[in-house]
Amino acid sequence: MSIKKSILIRVRVAFLLVCLFACAIVYKVVHIQFLQGDKWKSISKERRIFYKPVRATRGNILSDNESILATSLPFYRVAFDPTVAKAEVFNASVDSLALLLSRFYGDRSEDYYRRKMINARHSGRRYIRLNSRQINYQEKKRMAHWPIFRQGKNRGGVIFEKVEKRFKPFGLLAERTIGFINEDKNGAGLEYSFNGQLTGTDGEALFERIAGGSKPIYDGTEVKPQHGYDIKTTIDINLQDVAENALYKSLQKTDADYGTVILMEVKTGEIKAMANLGKTKGGYIEDYNYAVGSQGRTEPGSTFKLASMMALFEHHPEVNLTDTIDTGDGRYRIKNTTMTDAKINGYGKITVQQVFEKSSNIGVAKLMEQYFGNEQQVYVDYLNKFGLNSPLGFQMEGEARPYMKDPQDKNWYGTTLTSMAIGYELKLSPLQTLAFYNAVANNGVKIQPIIVKEIRQVDEVVQSFETRVLNEKICSEETLKKLKAMLEGVVEHGTARNIHSTDYKIAGKTGTARKVKNGRYVREYSTSFAGYFPADNPKYSCIVIIDNPRGVNVYGSDVAAPVFKELADKAYARDLAIHKPMRARVVPDKESLPLAKAGSFEDLKMIYNTLGISTHLGAADEDWVKVEPKRRSLEFKPNPVLRNKVPDVVGMTLRDALFILGNQHLNVDVQGAGKLVRRQSIAPGTDINEDKTITIILG
Repeated sequence: MSIKKSILIRVRVAFLLVCLFACAIVYKVVHIQFLQGDKWKSISKERRIFYKPVRATRGNILSDNESILATSLPFYRVAFDPTVAKAEVFNASVDSLALLLSRFYGDRSEDYYRRKMINARHSGRRYIRLNSRQINYQEKKRMAHWPIFRQGKNRGGVIFEKVEKRFKPFGLLAERTIGFINEDKNGAGLEYSFNGQLTGTDGEALFERIAGGSKPIYDGTEVKPQHGYDIKTTIDINLQDVAENALYKSLQKTDADYGTVILMEVKTGEIKAMANLGKTKGGYIEDYNYAVGSQGRTEPGSTFKLASMMALFEHHPEVNLTDTIDTGDGRYRIKNTTMTDAKINGYGKITVQQVFEKSSNIGVAKLMEQYFGNEQQVYVDYLNKFGLNSPLGFQMEGEARPYMKDPQDKNWYGTTLTSMAIGYELKLSPLQTLAFYNAVANNGVKIQPIIVKEIRQVDEVVQSFETRVLNEKICSEETLKKLKAMLEGVVEHGTARNIHSTDYKIAGKTGTARKVKNGRYVREYSTSFAGYFPADNPKYSCIVIIDNPRGVNVYGSDVAAPVFKELADKAYARDLAIHKPMRARVVPDKESLPLAKAGSFEDLKMIYNTLGISTHLGAADEDWVKVEPKRRSLEFKPNPVLRNKVPDVVGMTLRDALFILGNQHLNVDVQGAGKLVRRQSIAPGTDINEDKTITIILG
């Protein structure tokens, strides 16, 4: 066979195969289109229509007075179905709409938006997102009146896709306490701890897949979402603000690593403020909840001496505050270590009360050796009885578990008893220490702190949380009496006398604990102050921790105690219920009266009532009065100002005298110096002639 004939046969075979393949394609198209058309249309419709969840609105987080700490605000993305609007409406308004979009977003030209919408309409695209930027509700309302958009979704094609954002009206206030939760359901604070209540239940709606996305179909089958519950916290936003500001100033001043403050009501266990600030390159922010979490769990130092003294008084009630202990020259050898006191050359022989007031490590260590040296398990059993080895069961996730040694442990050494007694070789979170101090303030009743009081659905309370008693009586009344005297003594005479107040009593204890790095104690400190106020009728308990302050003064009294005092002052000033009533002042005679002895009835009445001076209102109908003493009170006597008669201004302030005399058209000559009118040159009641001058002498 010739080469030419062979090539021709091959071409014919190839052509035949191509024709057969083309016929097969045509057959298949006809078969699918006409014979199986209904089947594939049905499948297409089923896959184009689908159910999609509709997110529930997250609940609010409220303060104790129901101010909003965190809420969800609606934001929107603007999408558009350009095929919906009628041709005449679209063509007449697309230029105006493009101009408005360009001006509003400010990122693209008018021509860009016009071409985007026209091209999508010509190509039959039923969904385009005009801009990815989210707009707020007010902006959405304004957009809804724009050309084409004003026709609505069904006739104009505008689609406002709702997106909810978490918003905190008070900004960074209590940021870590409020917390957060991310898309992976990880988070912190109240947002994470109460996520189940805040989230609600998602609904469901029918959506249609279209080019570029999907859009909802409202056919009556949609299931409405059940919005999340609100949670009402115990946080007082004013006290929270004071706590954060006081803490921030101290951290900045000392260049510390972090700090935390907790303020709690003694009787209720309600936390009124919880501030946490950590150091970053940009300053201090709420980066972690040191008050509750494991990173804030540290060796408490001298604030733990309260627990040691409680154990001592419980096991040996015969020990009195006036008993003495010789602390020596400030150095005490225990096994292979040397314990020291803060004072060079030591405190010598001092009382048990002074051991606590001066925070003598040696004094506490010697007491523990003397009374628990052969009963070390008994000491630890007391700590366990006080609940210091157990978590509090706090409402927020991430509560640190206390670390407490036991004599049976392998790492219980010969120095462990004395180390634990002064707050080392154990770890507590600030909240656990505060709960213990609060029990002393609460007459021995140890309660569980709470930060969430109610869960609500609108105005209906779904669940409420009451204070739970953890220990009905943490110690005896006799022990409590001794402990309270020592805690007050710390502020009156001891390490915290720099925060002594003349307005109210403070009870508390300073703490300065050396920190451990790489298994060794270094010269870095965790400083603290824990206590309560007013000491004679406790309303609030509070703890302040300042970690690793830098500078000359790095003790708890210098760093943490002033923060406590600032917060206590503000809390005391705004809570009138805990103020002591002022005693009424007795007016024995004329000379002891306050300065003004005559003047406006309303002004004088306000002054004397404010001073707590008893008055008789016999001249209640008079505008101007004189004040006279009557037994143990004051009596207002009428001092009328008559027309065309010289008034009596003796005893009045210069301001009142000038006012009255000027209204009587008298020329006034003022002589002397002083605050009150002592004499006047024209007798009261004298007829007033034109251009008459009266001289008043001050004294």
